[in-house]
Amino acid sequence: MSKVDEAVTTLNPVRVRTITAGIELTPAFELDRVEKAVGFLARARRAFEAAGYEVQTIRVATNPVVASLSSAARAKALDSLRRIDELVGAQGAIFNVGPVLTEDRADDSLVEWSQELVRSTKTISFSTAIASPESGLMPKVAATTARIMVALARALPDGLANFRFAAAANIPAGTPFFPVAWHQGAESFAIGMESASVVERAFASLREGEDPTEKLRIALNDVLAPVEKLAAGIARTEHRDYLGIDTSPAPNKDRSIAAAIEALTGSPFGTGGTLEACSIITAAVKSLAIRTCGYSGLMLPVLEDPLLAQRAGENRYGIRDVLLYSSVCGTGLDVVPIPGDTPAVSIAGLLRDVASLATRLRKPLSARLFLVPDKRAGDMARFDDPVLTDSVVMKLD
Repeated sequence: MSKVDEAVTTLNPVRVRTITAGIELTPAFELDRVEKAVGFLARARRAFEAAGYEVQTIRVATNPVVASLSSAARAKALDSLRRIDELVGAQGAIFNVGPVLTEDRADDSLVEWSQELVRSTKTISFSTAIASPESGLMPKVAATTARIMVALARALPDGLANFRFAAAANIPAGTPFFPVAWHQGAESFAIGMESASVVERAFASLREGEDPTEKLRIALNDVLAPVEKLAAGIARTEHRDYLGIDTSPAPNKDRSIAAAIEALTGSPFGTGGTLEACSIITAAVKSLAIRTCGYSGLMLPVLEDPLLAQRAGENRYGIRDVLLYSSVCGTGLDVVPIPGDTPAVSIAGLLRDVASLATRLRKPLSARLFLVPDKRAGDMARFDDPVLTDSVVMKLD
């Protein structure tokens, strides 16, 4: 047995990254609806744990109610959001208010509001819509989004506020992954999984002549079909719509998507063959015999995958390479560490590139850029956080 096989077989095949409940709120921010959703999530979590699954998080996502408010009403809504934050936090859940800007207009008041939101809450995530299927690229939103990212870099220690914010391009309702999740319609729920180890195991056991896409498709169907069966049963019992599984094989510190790709290519992530491997994985995750939702692509979160971070430090790939990989597979630019003094105009240009790619390819992409205060490109960024791994700061241009 190879070292790769040994490492993978010590892990459970999959972990539930999130069970995300979707609800609609009015500008009154009904606390009872949130409480009901959190109660549902607690029951769903127990059901999954009873079936032998580890559930990492439970989450609530709403319709874009904040986006419908005036600047003054949005400021007043902070009190309601603080109460929601206390409620969900006490129950071990996290919360997302959806995109707070959905029309192509500049809104400088959102910058200060965003700082206040992250400083006065602990569980709330949010986004802006820099592209949509109806409007295409929204450059004014991209500019405002860039200013928010710059401001958030100083809102909490180590730039951690940007972990709770992202630019969203063509993200559909019902996506379970934060910070771009949002909801529309009847009460629902969706599942997000950590299945990078399944990808690694499938590729590590690939025999000569086997089709890697088919090999991975079979492996993912085998581990996700029981998840779907359990979720469908919960939906019937709870009388809540089940939207599906976001089949993106999310990694974690102990489950590396970079290691999975290297098991297929036989070479370090970022070298020749990486793009092809990304395409192979995407072909598999988009063709499973289960109901899918959200991105259902390939996540390459630099600060959540130690091997991705290591290969970045070795200069194996850069930000533009990740964007290239996103053209055939992924979710965009996720927790990418960049210099803390990066100007908003440079960030806005990159966001427009992400939005243009999403618009041209008609696919969901996002950008969660992690400005690291007082760090320049090439510096090592270290985080006192259980989710994030240490990484070199990457060049933006």
